[in-house]
Amino acid sequence: MEKLRGKQKHYLRGEAHHMHPLFAVGKNGLSAEWLTQLTGAIDKRELIKVNILQNSDVTTTEVKEAIEQNTAITVVQTIGRVLVLYLPASHEEDQRYSLKVAKL
Repeated sequence: MEKLRGKQKHYLRGEAHHMHPLFAVGKNGLSAEWLTQLTGAIDKRELIKVNILQNSDVTTTEVKEAIEQNTAITVVQTIGRVLVLYLPASHEEDQRYSLKVAKL
C-alpha cells in the first residue's frame, strides 16, 4: 500500500473524530494474537481507534511501530494515548472509506 497523502489523512482524521476506541492495549501489551485480532477487526471497518491504557507497559510510539512493522495497517494519527488506524478493506462491501480515499 502506498503512503497516504495529506488530503487523505485529513479526511480519515475527520471521519475518525467521533469514533470511540474499539481496541485497547493493556498490561498484556502487544502480542501477535492482539495484532491478529486488530487486523481482523479493521478489515471489516477500515478505520478504527485504539486506546493505550494507563496500566500498559508499552508507549504510544512502541504500539505505533509494532502495528506498522507487523501489519499492513497505517497509523493515521496519534492523539495522546489514542491511535487512529486505517487499512483498506479486502472485501468490496466493507469499503466505506477506501473508495473515497482513493479519489482524494
